[in-house]
Amino acid sequence: MSESARVPVEDRALVGAEDRLVVAAAKASHQRAVQAMELNRDAVAALQSENGGRSAIARVAQRSIPRWHFAMLNDAERNDALAVAVERQVRPGMHVLDIGSGSGLLALMAAQAGAARVTSCEANPILAEIARQVVAAHGMADRVEVVSAMSTDLVVGRDLPRPADVIVSEIVDCGLIGEGLLPTMRHARTHLLAPGGRVLPPSGRLHGALLESEVVAGFNRVTEAAGFDVSAFNVTATIGHFPVRLNTWPHRVLSAYEPLVDFDVQHGDLDDGTRRTTLHPETDGTAHGVVAWFEMDLGAGVVLRNSPDNVGSHWMQAFLPFDEPVAVRAHHAVDVEIRWQETQLFASVD
Repeated sequence: MSESARVPVEDRALVGAEDRLVVAAAKASHQRAVQAMELNRDAVAALQSENGGRSAIARVAQRSIPRWHFAMLNDAERNDALAVAVERQVRPGMHVLDIGSGSGLLALMAAQAGAARVTSCEANPILAEIARQVVAAHGMADRVEVVSAMSTDLVVGRDLPRPADVIVSEIVDCGLIGEGLLPTMRHARTHLLAPGGRVLPPSGRLHGALLESEVVAGFNRVTEAAGFDVSAFNVTATIGHFPVRLNTWPHRVLSAYEPLVDFDVQHGDLDDGTRRTTLHPETDGTAHGVVAWFEMDLGAGVVLRNSPDNVGSHWMQAFLPFDEPVAVRAHHAVDVEIRWQETQLFASVD
């Protein structure tokens, strides 16, 4: 019997549609690769011309560097908190590893705090070069080296003179883990940190509540538009959590904010996992998911939060959608499972 004969007739169209999507995804991936090659070709040609260098850099940067870097660097609360945390924990003579150079800000803070040597790594070559220029402009190139590489590719004795006494990194998204904090720090602690060394941030906690908001849920799900069924578009939906500036959109927070998950970045296993928690609705409603925010301990008594009432933070909140909306009643507890996998957060109701 053929494979197609074993598939029920009513499911054959679906199987065919899924197969066609796989093929289409492969074509889209190839198309993006071709576009990247064409962009590189145009950029090289512009760089070789007399007047095209800056515009070529801008075109490449717009494709490879997220715009949120500007909001992040202009977040005074974030910058001040990091500066205080680094100053309180870096001692003269230390070797500091900065993971994710960006503009070079954390590396400069570590050098200013007295580090004898700072190794700063950045995977994006443009950002790495910008960081080198920023460091040089502040006269710290003799103590700060920017390496254009992922931290997971660094080798002590080759890229670092010795294991780091302190590892600093602010690779954090709205849901704390979305930029790879857990796998990055898991590797760095094992391979790049000196015995007895410490990491910044040493820990973080997610808080969350049940959220009712068709608008927010609609940022990642659709059924019909102008009377037409366009639910096939949901195959492109974001997997896991996504950012939302909660106070911008119509919503109801149905329960009090309660702790969801604690991450021990300094000592925990940082593997994928799940936590069950109970949320307590204070009103009847329809929960479309969980809205979450982080409380990030930077060490030495310094804490950063992206709670909805902190409107000055450049970080938005994280929304963890349920597969389907859930009706809840006031004062009837709801058991929620929070799951995390590398860089993604998920929420489901038992």
